[in-house]
Amino acid sequence: MTTTAPAAPTSLITTGAAVELEAVEKRYGSHRALAGLSLRVEPGEFVSLLGPSGCGKTTALRALAGLEAIDAGAIRIDGADVAAVPVEKRDIGMVFQQYSLFPHMTVRQNVAFGLEMRKVPAAARRERVVEALDMVHLVDFADRWPHQLSGGQQQRVALARALVTRPRVLLLDEPLSALDAKVRVSLRDEIRRIQTDLGITTVFVTHDQEEALAVSDRIAVMNAGDIEQVGTPEELYRRPVSAFAADFVGQSNRLPGDLRDGDVFVYGFRVPALDAGTPDGPVTAFVRPEDVAFAAEGVTGTVVASSFLGSIRRTTVRLDDDTVVTVQHEVGDRRTTGDAVALRLLGAPVAVAPLA
Repeated sequence: MTTTAPAAPTSLITTGAAVELEAVEKRYGSHRALAGLSLRVEPGEFVSLLGPSGCGKTTALRALAGLEAIDAGAIRIDGADVAAVPVEKRDIGMVFQQYSLFPHMTVRQNVAFGLEMRKVPAAARRERVVEALDMVHLVDFADRWPHQLSGGQQQRVALARALVTRPRVLLLDEPLSALDAKVRVSLRDEIRRIQTDLGITTVFVTHDQEEALAVSDRIAVMNAGDIEQVGTPEELYRRPVSAFAADFVGQSNRLPGDLRDGDVFVYGFRVPALDAGTPDGPVTAFVRPEDVAFAAEGVTGTVVASSFLGSIRRTTVRLDDDTVVTVQHEVGDRRTTGDAVALRLLGAPVAVAPLA
């Protein structure tokens, strides 16, 4: 039986605001958490800030929310500089990793809280709370207490509470990281559906590349307080502009190569290099597992492991020179530990980095 998602309530549909961070800097003592970060998010767009711990993504989100004062630069919402505007006047909804529900309030009261603070009339408040709870499939849980809900249900309440006030911008700070894998996927997809239906501009912080690839219109890959690359999920995966982006987004095999006139030679195979600015010479080539295949002839090695992943299989091969390569292939091609194999590269363009 299929469940039809509730239509977006008219009262919650919004006109997404443009968001812009321009040369934003933030320091904590001698540490430069944001190093001149610039990013524009279009109205109604879903943009993820993706990067390792300590890269500055949460600091950027908190600065946008008004929870952190910036040291330099500008933050604009619909063209208005809000750097000096307090958090409660920025008209922003936030959902955090911790659900932050009021334990002494029911689900209904938690969702209504922001409307009460804005002095929305009681009748309108009741209607909007029901609509928000219906949107996250929790109407029947309105009179429960937070401790009576699962983690996923509590996060749905937090989402409804953030959206019921009709904010211009929605900020999500790793909202799924405390949930188990199956619930994460379900709620991830639901957040994207709701965001699309409501048309709300959304900035989503995550260190999980699969989450970012699955839900984003664009992804900003962050490194050391700045943006390494911004683009659609497909652009980031297929055309990374740096070794960091190639290594962080998706899986890559690091293979030795020799760059000559825009092509890189890897174990005798010639493939195009993505970065035209890299000087000729020895490089590391970042080759995706799906761009390597088993072959009758090629570079030889021995299978050390093979994993069944449902629709695909990933097999790890140790080459004769001890380089380890992961091959992604169809599930019917089963390889056993100890098998002697040969590999070839399929010719897809690769990111490269000069050898240090």
